[in-house]
Amino acid sequence: MILISACLLGRNVKYSGGNNLCPWLAKYYNTNDFIAICPECFGVLPIPRPPAEIQGGSGEDVLNGSAKVTDKDGKDVTQNFISGAQKALALAQKHNANYAILKARSPSCGCGTIYDGSFSGGKCNGNGVAAALLMQHGIKVYTEETITEAELIKILNQK
Repeated sequence: MILISACLLGRNVKYSGGNNLCPWLAKYYNTNDFIAICPECFGVLPIPRPPAEIQGGSGEDVLNGSAKVTDKDGKDVTQNFISGAQKALALAQKHNANYAILKARSPSCGCGTIYDGSFSGGKCNGNGVAAALLMQHGIKVYTEETITEAELIKILNQK
């Protein structure tokens, strides 16, 4: 099984109430190979909601308590992000998911690069909270920008 960010499939779970449809990924979606997730929804955050970014570090830092996640209004939503990440991990473990394709730069799902916490569009190296937790448990995480169609086909053919 492969976890995939629901927003990449066109589901309106993004903070703004919209989505990040990735047509080439969506064409491969089926419930036998993929599980659609949204860690922020799993963390009981509303749609729409103010945008949130990690302050003072990365997802790994949030998980070890040395950074937090706040929304643009200054509200601390760290526990929502941690709870959502834990629920995503539990789902991955329940379904033996070895891979995840998550939304690039997201404070939950980003892998390798996330927004820098300034709410200005700046970026920094790091992983989102859910991506970090999944990786800590041996799940290979891609974003829609780092996985290729050929690599996805290879993963799907491993079944």
